[in-house]
Amino acid sequence: MAEPSRILPSTVESVAPAHVLVAEARFYDAIGTALLDGAVAALEAAGATFDVISLPGALELPIAVAICVDAAAGNERAYDAVVVLGCVIRGETYHFEIVSNESSRGIMTVALARSLPLGNGILTVENEDQAIERADPARGDKGGDAARAALSLVRLQRKVEAK
Repeated sequence: MAEPSRILPSTVESVAPAHVLVAEARFYDAIGTALLDGAVAALEAAGATFDVISLPGALELPIAVAICVDAAAGNERAYDAVVVLGCVIRGETYHFEIVSNESSRGIMTVALARSLPLGNGILTVENEDQAIERADPARGDKGGDAARAALSLVRLQRKVEAK
């Protein structure tokens, strides 16, 4: 019996000249900075180019990504992937669930509708200590993880489309 063909995107290959949109929610500025630092380091290490847009909060991410991706489509600066970054910390009201669920649903809808590789670095945590632990590039590095996930999907997409 023949071995099945496997398409595995490497996590260490360069992705140049991939062009990535990084959309960050800045509701928690210090956490946003840590997430962005991790994402930028991962993108630069892979040789990818990128643009960064900053928004007030996580709910603005889906529409901002849709606006930017659609505006760039078809020109020489079209985006190969998107990385979203942000943080939602549980509070005393139902607002946490709304922001967490709707920002994730919205960004997934945008990515799926466009077959757009996505790295989701929106933290949903119970408190600021958890957020800092996950965002810090020297510890959790979730911004870097989101960028590496997006780049992995770019590699997969390119491999599948080349076959």
